[in-house]
Amino acid sequence: MWEMQRSRKKYIRILISVGICLLIGLLAAFATQSSVDTWYPGLAKPTFTPPNSWFGPVWTILYILMGVAAGLVWARGFHHIWVQTALYHFGIQLLLNGTWSLVFFGLRQPAWALAVIAGLVLVLVLTIRCFRVVSKTAAWLLVPYLAWVLFATLLNLRIVQLN
Repeated sequence: MWEMQRSRKKYIRILISVGICLLIGLLAAFATQSSVDTWYPGLAKPTFTPPNSWFGPVWTILYILMGVAAGLVWARGFHHIWVQTALYHFGIQLLLNGTWSLVFFGLRQPAWALAVIAGLVLVLVLTIRCFRVVSKTAAWLLVPYLAWVLFATLLNLRIVQLN
């Protein structure tokens, strides 16, 4: 009985975490939509820029992985200092993630967005380190996100250089 309650609580926390991550993604998409068809196409972009159609599916998958990772950490019990620290870092990086879209697309400021994404990379690396203490699986689930953010950082840098 106890194991079933613990398992149920774990899945509820994962679902809540995925929902929060997808909500941040949805809010970021609103900021993106204001410029993706107007301002963004006029920017000079590097040859390795993916098609716009890739971003929605890739980010959806990444937000789901992020939510599962956060849920796994949260399921270890919020009373534990490492869980609190890990989730604190996770919240900061999630805030930076959403802020990047707002600054890059909403405010149309690629140079300022580069500063935001550099901070995101640093906090994300710290988040992965903290997650690793609590759950190695959760830490590994954030690795594709880190890879994509590093790619996005390079893309953002090149856009600043080209414009």
